[in-house]
Amino acid sequence: MTQRGVDADEDDVPEWADRIKANVAGEVRRRRKERGWSAQDLADHCERLGHPIPRNVIANMESGRRASLPLVDVMVLAAALETYPVCLIFPVGYVEETQELPFQDLVPTWDALRRFTGEQDVPGHDAGLVPDFEHHASLVHTALAALDEEEQARFAARTATSRAQQEEAERKRTTYADQAVSAKYTLRHLRRELREEGASPPDLPPALGDVDPSEPEPNADPEERL
Repeated sequence: MTQRGVDADEDDVPEWADRIKANVAGEVRRRRKERGWSAQDLADHCERLGHPIPRNVIANMESGRRASLPLVDVMVLAAALETYPVCLIFPVGYVEETQELPFQDLVPTWDALRRFTGEQDVPGHDAGLVPDFEHHASLVHTALAALDEEEQARFAARTATSRAQQEEAERKRTTYADQAVSAKYTLRHLRRELREEGASPPDLPPALGDVDPSEPEPNADPEERL
């Protein structure tokens, strides 16, 4: 199939949907052959994942004879080939340029992938809560690292063989303890804001179980709940 460009004098070009399907088909075929698998081998892996894709369907997709390519198939094919769906849609390094939407100019596949995943900002586009969740993951990492460093500094202070070593270890322990408290404080407020927006924040590791305030007792004095 082809799509007519915005300029009526332009030659017909491959339809955007066909181009995307060709991206997926070519990358599935490349990865399948790289593993030494037949189309039946890939079909067997898909079936084991719980979403059967028959051998003839895979063969028709790779040859360009398949009319449609459901998203669920792309997800399962990617899992079977131990890659990410976006790597099938935008095969960086194997397809130099692609289209992001119909009638748009070709762009570097790397740029298209980064915009698809939200790694590259697009003016006017709403990223939802993705930036908040990324910030949450960063704060968790910072807090855990600080807690680990604090514990190591505490051990160093206990086993120090001189007063100078002990004082230096205590200084480090205090610094890391402050970093952990700061990260957990920010994390607590971020999680509260997420809940106020009607979202469920990510689960916390056990070491950060004190980030979320405990629920007040039903019969507790109102002043005690503050």
